[in-house]
Amino acid sequence: MLNIDIKNIPDPIRYTDKIMLTGSCFTEHIGSALERLKFSVLQNPNGILFGPAAVCKSLRSYIQNKKFNEGELFYLNEIWNSWDHHSRFSHIDKEKCLQGINESQERAHHFLKEADWLIITLGSSYSYLLEKETNPSAPFVKNSVANCHRAPADWFSKVMLETEGINSLLTEAITQLQKFNPKLRFIFTISPVRHIRDGVVENNRSKARLLEAVHQVIDKFETAFYFPSYELVIDVLRDYRYYDIDLVHPNYAATDFVMQKFTDTCIDESARSIMEEVRKIVIARRHRAFQPETKMHQQFLQNHFNKARMLQEKYPFLDLKEEIAYFSRT
Repeated sequence: MLNIDIKNIPDPIRYTDKIMLTGSCFTEHIGSALERLKFSVLQNPNGILFGPAAVCKSLRSYIQNKKFNEGELFYLNEIWNSWDHHSRFSHIDKEKCLQGINESQERAHHFLKEADWLIITLGSSYSYLLEKETNPSAPFVKNSVANCHRAPADWFSKVMLETEGINSLLTEAITQLQKFNPKLRFIFTISPVRHIRDGVVENNRSKARLLEAVHQVIDKFETAFYFPSYELVIDVLRDYRYYDIDLVHPNYAATDFVMQKFTDTCIDESARSIMEEVRKIVIARRHRAFQPETKMHQQFLQNHFNKARMLQEKYPFLDLKEEIAYFSRT
């Protein structure tokens, strides 16, 4: 296996830090792993976003605590959608769609104001520009969309952003974020998910532009760092055994390998020891007994109830309420 020298982040992530994550689906591999281990995490308030234009637009909206209105929704395939949000926010009821979006906006605004870290994972340099008017009640503006919502392809024009343009978008976003939250620090990473639908050559060009732009940006800001998710999968693992059957998405073994490297280089050493204690409690919580009424299982619950409660008392910043409630069923 090819060795890769990953520099440790100075003053790395601690358990008491608040971490926002945004970007591609690979963001959620890191975010979900941190969340399971009881870090304070908010991930993808707009849902999955692949390109820098969509990511930066969403970050500006959190700073502004933007409230979306009915004129910014559109109706397609019997549901209401937002061009700025993933389809997880879409709903058959317009009011519920809008409510879900604005509740997430509010949560993101307040979380980002207090956050210590923002982890941004970019997946593609491509941007899709809406060419069709989809809401007659609102003025039409030719903007990039975060999600195409399975709309017809001829509604959009597809462009690959230039490296300089990506650099400019990210630089402006970081500058605004630093004014909004001066203590905020940034970790950039490029998703190893292969966008083969764009074409193999085109996918590599797209990733190359992201890589160059991100490195240009972190050279400008002392508070911005790079973690090589892309290189760990593409250049270190470099084997289709580490991909799902679609040969596009890294599988569990690959994401677990990346998360271990992330832990080693981006997580504070004292936090790592706590992670191991938390991991044992979380794994025990997922245990399913075939015979839950047996004395052996009742003792298992009691033992882990005591361990979880002691861990909570030792580290008050952890949230083990769910685990303690589960183990208390003796």
